[in-house]
Amino acid sequence: MSQVAISGNASGTGTLTIAAPNTNSNYTLTLPTNTGTLITTASTAVVTQAMLSTNVAGNGPAFSAYQSSSQTLSSNTNTKILFQTEEFDTNNNFASSTFTPTVAGYYQVTGSIRIGGSATQVRTFIYKNGASYKLGTDVSSCFNAMASTLVYLNGSTDYVEFYALFTTGQSTSAAAAETWFNGCLVRAA
Repeated sequence: MSQVAISGNASGTGTLTIAAPNTNSNYTLTLPTNTGTLITTASTAVVTQAMLSTNVAGNGPAFSAYQSSSQTLSSNTNTKILFQTEEFDTNNNFASSTFTPTVAGYYQVTGSIRIGGSATQVRTFIYKNGASYKLGTDVSSCFNAMASTLVYLNGSTDYVEFYALFTTGQSTSAAAAETWFNGCLVRAA
């Protein structure tokens, strides 16, 4: 096995040893032109978020909530959908049916709604900062509709909500699998 040893600091203590694996293959170690730590681990040998590049989502904010109490929507009115039960909220960024992440980046957000009564036209929206951002499903004679998008959120003031419109006012179907809203960081800014 081949080894390269580099002497330590000015006092002559310590060495850096690079050892080749015990195989007949050739390997190349290319060092970056920048200074800094090339590889490091925590005491448990686990890579942490701080060790990752800033352009990696890692363990960024994520949430999932659903409607546990039915909500009545008026006819032909864009209405914010309320979600009373959180399944998870990893960074405490979901409150009052609004997701306001504290990490800047690109988020995937998705919402689904189910009608509790008779079929009607349903239109869904993702709202950003209080205004319609993306239109989701817009269908007639429907019981279920959803909206999904990738959105940039600045990590301080930007927020998203899920809205819907029923052409015939009626109640939603409140259940974890039927009326829900979730999202997660896909890529940090």
